[in-house]
Amino acid sequence: MKSNKAKSRVLHLGWDNTQYQYRPGDEWLESCPEEKDLGIRMHKKLDMSRQFVLAAQKANLILGCIKRSVARRSMEVILPLYSTFMRPHLEYRIQLWGSQYKKDMDLLKWIQRRATKVIRGLEHLSYEERLR
Repeated sequence: MKSNKAKSRVLHLGWDNTQYQYRPGDEWLESCPEEKDLGIRMHKKLDMSRQFVLAAQKANLILGCIKRSVARRSMEVILPLYSTFMRPHLEYRIQLWGSQYKKDMDLLKWIQRRATKVIRGLEHLSYEERLR
């Protein structure tokens, strides 16, 4: 089976991993500190903080688009948009890249707080009251 060497890289995982170089044919494979596979960013130190930042950025962009494009910000309009467009980015493979640090989960909670503030009539309520 042939492989595309331009798309192949080596990701050395772990702390005491001897960083060997690999050559499946004539050329050496490039070593990289971080790689994206199946939509998940994996760092060589198995730190998933970058994945949280990217998911938060994507959800934040979508929330901005929703705020700019929707004139009626009632719960009947915003809730389906949130469930359809934002939640998949915040919850995609969360079981795999679950939080190692409190700051990562706080980042995702911050995006969700902002999304609940968009709903007209709930802006002045606390976050816990908006969730009810």
